[in-house]
Amino acid sequence: MSDPRAGREVEVEVDVDGTPEAGQEATAEGAGLWSEAWRDLRRNPLFVLPVLVIALFTVVAFFPQWFTDLGPRSCDLARSADPPQAGHWLGFDRQGCDLYARTVFSTRASLLIALIVTVSAFVIAVILGSVAGYVGRWVDTLAARLADIVFGIPLIVGALVVLNVVADRGLLQVSGALLLFTWPPMFRLMRSTVLSVRETEYVQAARALGASNLRIIVRHVVPNALAPVIAYATVLMGVIISAEATITFLGAGLQLPALSWGVLLSTPPRTELLNTPHLLFPAVPVALTVLSFVLAGDALRDALDPKLR
Repeated sequence: MSDPRAGREVEVEVDVDGTPEAGQEATAEGAGLWSEAWRDLRRNPLFVLPVLVIALFTVVAFFPQWFTDLGPRSCDLARSADPPQAGHWLGFDRQGCDLYARTVFSTRASLLIALIVTVSAFVIAVILGSVAGYVGRWVDTLAARLADIVFGIPLIVGALVVLNVVADRGLLQVSGALLLFTWPPMFRLMRSTVLSVRETEYVQAARALGASNLRIIVRHVVPNALAPVIAYATVLMGVIISAEATITFLGAGLQLPALSWGVLLSTPPRTELLNTPHLLFPAVPVALTVLSFVLAGDALRDALDPKLR
């Protein structure tokens, strides 16, 4: 059978239950795409450097004690908003806590929220997008219209509205509010990719030889539709980190005693930031992680796009 995407002849085998093993062809091609992408990514500094930065912040999140001897709750009000000095290179916040130590210990919550939201949105998008895109009919119509409704609500505005009616704004509550408005774009991307994959010859061959819809979706459709979704999910990690910091800065995100980069940015009064600019330091890791995830996602997208090869 001719594979129009690869420009070569392929064979479709049939296993003992009478269903095609066209997935072997699709899997081999998918494996080839990933291996070529990995080869290119290893040589791309715009992928390697962001990944190293992300890895560094991940280590900081899991092992903050490796990077500071001070605790995040060890504070002295007599040092409130003191500028940087020897032994305390970033100065102190309004509570008299070492700002560097608090920034280090805030890394975990910021990354964890981004991870929870991104993984949850990815699971929703893969399951709902695969079913809607492959089955079509009323399932597709219902899912697409629901996604369109949610997609029309800006992320920050929607999250602010939801969180302002929640009394206890902890990690799960903030993650849930952000997830509510971030799954539609990923769902639409997965659905559109599935719509194109379901028309390929190996999927049609599997359908003609009697493979069930579930088998076709799991073995043939999803593995060949994941690449753009994975690239988007990488970028989404950075978007969520920025969104969490923004809504917390605006007073609707995490609340003390929880610590995140957004909490640190929201603590000092706005009128004092010009006189104590060192209190804005937590914006630096926010910018670095967001930039790193965006660059890594862009590199992944370019490496996994067959049209660019």
